[in-house]
Formats: sequence, structure tokens, C-alpha cells
Amino acid sequence: MDVVELFQRLLRFKSITPNDDGAFDFIDSYLGGDWVCLKLDFENTKNRYYFKKFTSSDTNLCFAGHIDVVPTGSGWSVDPFEANIINGKIIARGAQDMKSGVAAFLYACKHATHFNGTLSILLTSDEEGEGTNGTIKVLDYLKSNNMLPTASIVAEPTCEKIFGDAIKIGRRGSINGYIELQGKQGHAAYPEKSINPIEIIAPKLEKMAGINLDDGDEYFAPSKLVITDIRSGMLVTNVTPDKLNLMFNVRNSTKTTKGDVENFISKLFKGSDFKLRLTQGSYPFITNSDSHIVKTITSSINKVTNMVPKHSTAGGTSDARLMSAFGIETVEFGVMNDTIHGIDESTTICELNSLKDIFTSVIKKF
Repeated sequence: MDVVELFQRLLRFKSITPNDDGAFDFIDSYLGGDWVCLKLDFENTKNRYYFKKFTSSDTNLCFAGHIDVVPTGSGWSVDPFEANIINGKIIARGAQDMKSGVAAFLYACKHATHFNGTLSILLTSDEEGEGTNGTIKVLDYLKSNNMLPTASIVAEPTCEKIFGDAIKIGRRGSINGYIELQGKQGHAAYPEKSINPIEIIAPKLEKMAGINLDDGDEYFAPSKLVITDIRSGMLVTNVTPDKLNLMFNVRNSTKTTKGDVENFISKLFKGSDFKLRLTQGSYPFITNSDSHIVKTITSSINKVTNMVPKHSTAGGTSDARLMSAFGIETVEFGVMNDTIHGIDESTTICELNSLKDIFTSVIKKF
């Protein structure tokens, strides 16, 4: 079975999160008895950790990813789970995010004949959903059993304009903010008898909307406060509302913490009757450009594509943040990301083969 056929087989599983639809049974069989398979299932989430020890070295290079995909939606030009080749590309749900990456590293790992240490593969069926019983639970298990990888490649789609142009060496965190601003309801004809929260917040908006909370650095763009929702009033013109609710998000760099955001909002709304709630779903991380894993994948990309990829931290969150939180040097690299989660998601056979060659090169070089 070549990597293209492997890719097609994976795409035909309707593995909409958190259901693997039998994909893991297929992967178990594909890797075979040479690989130790740990079935680490938690509640409704299936996870797998495969490993093969080549030498006694402590090095453990882990390829990580997810087998689950988002729902298809409507309007596709083809059956999103048929996975036929059309003009050199495959249109299917999960083609970019991220069964191309999974197929490439499964093939590269299965066909590896030597590695100085242990090769491992971590897969979950719940990255696109809540993720509470996915990668994080597997890493907890591996830590408790002294089995954590020393380095990892998460095969998320990273390329922006042309295959090979970008790897992710870090990610921003994500802080969500919820403000409830209290006023006093009254008749609009008697504004002096009410407290209008809309009037209170109006002059504050220009001081918070789109504001950079830090200056960023060589790896990260500034942490920008983005207002995502404002609601107030009763859909009438003659009643002053009694409260206003505002939501915002900050994709934060390592220079801005949740505490910094709390201090900024508290200072801005000082003297107002308000409540602030902050949640943080992910934390920023960075892997040094001089680390062995970054240098190795950079040189492997250059070898296959003749390109030197930029080192990026842009984009949303991924399970790479979890790997990094356990002290694992982590990078992300995969195919183009221009159709992820969209209608007619697709990737090319050329990209798939090149990705497989890059991962094969990494295994040989690492």
C-alpha cells in the first residue's frame, strides 16, 4: 500500500469528532506487530499511542495528530468521504486537517528501518471537539509512566501560499473575556433618572477595541484585544437598558498573561459597576529556532522542496500546545491550510508525497 492509498483509506472513515468510525482498528492493523499499541480510551474518546524502540537511546521522537474531522456541511461538489483523485488532488473532509499529515507520518514510521532511539505516534479522536479526554489524557498517562517523548512533530496543515513555506514553532494562547456592566433602567425621556450602560462604555471602546496589550517580539505578533460581541437593550427605543454584556478575545503572546488582561480591564472600568470573568483555554508556547527538532525539520523541508520555511506562530490553537506544556520540544508541519474546515476541502497528491518524504528525511536525520 503506497501513501496515496493509505491516505484514501483514512479519508473514507467518517470520523466526525469524537467518533473514529473504525479508523484506529485499521491503523492498528496497518502498523502491525512491530509496534507496541497502547489503547488509551477515556469516556467516549479513543486514543492510541504506538511506539517502536530501535536503540537504547533516550531519544523519543513522536509524530502526533488527530483522526477526527469536523462535520461536512452542505454544498460539496463530491461525496466528502469518497476520496477519489480528481486532477491530481483529493477533495474530502479531513484532506488538509489532518489526515494528509497522519497518512504521511504513518507511512514514514512504518517504513523506517533505523532510528537512534524510539519512534512513537500519538493519535486522538477528539481534537476538533472538547479535547478533554484526548491528547492531554494520553500525555498524563505517559508522564506517570516515564514515557514522555523528547521531541514531537504535530502534522497540522501549516503552509500558507506554497507547500514548504512555513512551520509553526509556537502558538499564541487564547484568553476569553466576559464583561457585565450594570446600569439602571428607566424611561428614555428622563435620562437623568437612569444610568445608561451604553453611554458608560461608549468612550471606553476606543481605548480597548483592537488595542495591543504588548509589542510582540521576533516570534509573536502583539497581543490584540478583539471585541467579539456587545449586547444591551430591549429592542425598543424608549427604555434605557439596565445592563450591557460584552465579550472579547485576546490571542496572547508570552508577554501578556491573564493577570495582565484583568489589570487592564479593571483600570479601564474603575468606578463603574461591572463584573469581569476571564477564561484561558490555551497558553502560548515557543520552541527555540536553534533546537534540534526545528533545525532537523527545516533542513528536511529544504532538502525536499528547496525552500527555507519561515518560523511562524500565527493561527489558532492545536494539540501542539499540550505537547509543549509537558516540556516536549514541539513543531508543527503539514500541507497547505487554505481549505481547512471548508466546503470541498482538498490537498494535492504532490503535497502528500512530499510531506511523506520530509518526514522520512527527519527520521533519518534526527
